[in-house]
Amino acid sequence: MSLADKLRVMVVDDTSVSRALIVDALDQMGVRGVSLAKDGKSALTALMAQPVHLVISDMNMPGLDGLALLKGLREFKPTSRIGFILVTGSADRTLVERGRAFGLNNVVLKPFSVASLRTAVEQVVGRL
Repeated sequence: MSLADKLRVMVVDDTSVSRALIVDALDQMGVRGVSLAKDGKSALTALMAQPVHLVISDMNMPGLDGLALLKGLREFKPTSRIGFILVTGSADRTLVERGRAFGLNNVVLKPFSVASLRTAVEQVVGRL
């Protein structure tokens, strides 16, 4: 069984089109264990109940944004080591530095390709 078969990922984005693009890219990589959340708050609640291996989250969402979600995960012991990839349209150095301070594992810039998402995922979890 490959890592892609075992990997559990949560995709968090308030836009259904963006969620679908990420899920499709993961599917092309062979990752099928994908759950979805429409915002940071529902993602945090779900992850505290049932952690995954990796979270791929949009930055800009109403309520709890991507960095607030990351910070919340890092503060709760059972979720503190979940891999976290932030998807953003902004390559703002300050944003990335703030994310790194919270334990951000990687950043993917929009628009992304399947190859760039695969590279980011493999840098966090290992070769798929």
